[in-house]
Amino acid sequence: MAPTCPITFRHIDGTIVRINALSVCILLFSYIFSGEIAFVCILGIDLIIRLFINKKLSPINHISRLIKVMIRAKTHNTDAGAKRLAAYFGLSFSWAIIILAGLDLAYEAKALASIFAFFASLELIFNFCVGCKIYFIYKRITA
Repeated sequence: MAPTCPITFRHIDGTIVRINALSVCILLFSYIFSGEIAFVCILGIDLIIRLFINKKLSPINHISRLIKVMIRAKTHNTDAGAKRLAAYFGLSFSWAIIILAGLDLAYEAKALASIFAFFASLELIFNFCVGCKIYFIYKRITA
């Protein structure tokens, strides 16, 4: 079985996705170094808006679009399915971090935030989607 991503045949701007990943990294590193859970709450709320309401209302997505225009970056289309799956994983990570922090498990919450930041940085730097790899493993197990 060849590695595969969920395919929706609907395209989104991969440049915006990578700039979004930069914002995710900034918010997560802000939490890791300050311990202020509000940074993760902002990320979680943004992901809820992006996934369940309208991605055009997402503050991070809006800022990413402005940054793309300012730096005059080119558009690189990518399938939306994998990126949507990654957003669901991101939302799960965000809520898990918030819950761990709420249970006074700060070390564990920061460790999970570090893993999440690592995954986001792979998308940012290498355009490598960890969600696709997890999806492939899941499909292999359930096939």
